[in-house]
Amino acid sequence: MLKLNNPIYEITSAYGHFGRKPTNKGEFSWEKTDKIDLFKLWSWKNLNFLLKNYKVWIISKWALAHFFLGAIKMLNRGLDKLELLRIVEAVANEKSIDKELVIGSMESAIQKAALTKFGNDNNIEVSIDRETGDIKIQKVLEIVDKVEDSSREITLIQAKKINQNTDNLKVGEKIYEELPQIDFGRIAAQSAKQVISSRVKEAEKNRQYQDFIDKQGQILSGIIKRLEYGNVIVDLGKAEGVIKKDELIPREILKTGDRVKAYCYEVKKEIKGHQIFLSRAHPQFLARLFFQEVPEIYEGTIEIKSVARDPGSRAKICVHSQDSSIDPVGACVGMRGSRVQTIVNELHGEKIDIIKWTEDLPTLISESLSPAEIQRVLIDQENKRIDIILTEENLSKAIGRRGQNVRLASKLTNYEIDILTDKEDSERRQAEFKERTESLIKNLEVDETLGQLLVSEGFNSIEEIAQSDSENISKIDAIDNETAKELIKRSKETLVKEREAVALKLKELGVEDKLINLKGMTQGMLVILGQKNIKKLTDFADLSSDELIGGFDEVKGRKIRIEGY
Repeated sequence: MLKLNNPIYEITSAYGHFGRKPTNKGEFSWEKTDKIDLFKLWSWKNLNFLLKNYKVWIISKWALAHFFLGAIKMLNRGLDKLELLRIVEAVANEKSIDKELVIGSMESAIQKAALTKFGNDNNIEVSIDRETGDIKIQKVLEIVDKVEDSSREITLIQAKKINQNTDNLKVGEKIYEELPQIDFGRIAAQSAKQVISSRVKEAEKNRQYQDFIDKQGQILSGIIKRLEYGNVIVDLGKAEGVIKKDELIPREILKTGDRVKAYCYEVKKEIKGHQIFLSRAHPQFLARLFFQEVPEIYEGTIEIKSVARDPGSRAKICVHSQDSSIDPVGACVGMRGSRVQTIVNELHGEKIDIIKWTEDLPTLISESLSPAEIQRVLIDQENKRIDIILTEENLSKAIGRRGQNVRLASKLTNYEIDILTDKEDSERRQAEFKERTESLIKNLEVDETLGQLLVSEGFNSIEEIAQSDSENISKIDAIDNETAKELIKRSKETLVKEREAVALKLKELGVEDKLINLKGMTQGMLVILGQKNIKKLTDFADLSSDELIGGFDEVKGRKIRIEGY
């Protein structure tokens, strides 16, 4: 459909015919009238008048195709071809696509019609002059010694007859034989329409995809267009984005017509077009809101180290200042809380804890678990685990409502956090001490006193004793050099027996050598896999990570723990 601001001209599209007529008050309104043939309206006088005197918006893709076909029909009558370039420029500007692509689509449409008329066996090229608008249809022929395909090949003698002005023609070169202009019939016109529509539509999709792929990772603003099965469809101007139900803030009420901000976390290209996925529950949505509200973060003076969110309830954000004279927490809060309050309002009252980042991990953990007071922090760097020891009074504060505080602190620091009271920590350490002592007593055949002495000095396993030397062990009071050597000897013998027993067990289970020799595999892991009938490397490769270490599954709306191997 073409929108005009004059009652004289009426243009049709595939969807119907619309004319603008004056009302009783002298204003213009759109009214639907009878359909007419678009091609009857096409004259250079009318088209010239429209392009020169009125702003034209091309709404329908079918109307776009009709536009070109009308132009092509007029070009076949030998009229002013500069108007073709004006049409191309108008379409390119309207669709925000390359002018060359629009001309290329017209060339392809004319080429397809020419092949239909002159034969599909021919090699036909069509070019539209970018300066004058002239259409040139040429048949391409290759010069050969012996012609096998007359529609694509020609001898040198025949080529010189066609192109008499060129004496330097050689075998292997190509000549171009100009063909007469064609007149589009109904079928040819329909075919051309499809070529132009599909090319321009595809170009528009690619342009929109490139526009939005650059906006991935940013906050986009749009108007809610509709709600579908809990998902929110947002009008972003030239495209639509979708906020899935689980990416919305819980208990948030959104209505059609509301303006909404959301974080663009993915732009996916598909056959039918691109999809833009938005989120209001994503942790980076909070980070980008601070990026917009705090000038120091925008300028790079303050850096956001990590973010953790429980959408709609609570969030923690860790910030660090590159300039020691600037307080990162105060800058994010703003004068009388003005900056952070703007973000809280956008997130519908979500509470935000702003934490100053530090390289000292225990201090950072303590700040993350505020307002609880921490007594001790035990860090296991290798397994990314932290044990927090505190009093009974601070236990509920550290854990938070439904474990929210410790869960957010764990996400913020990227460590798994276990919280224990003094009493629980003492009981746990006693249990571990007893277990290690009994293991040494059983395997090394020593008395309880010697076993406790070894564990208290840091020798917690047989492997540690076997890898140590007699000089190091003999430093322990009440253990001489001979006793140390005997302990190392018994430890090594015990380890050899265990390996032989495991090897025999693996042989009985039928575990192949390729799996046994796989890097990172322990004997205990191999035995368990063999018992689970995982005996070959290919069997192991077919397993998922959840099958190995366990995971969670949802059954009838409930989350159920699945044990791994």
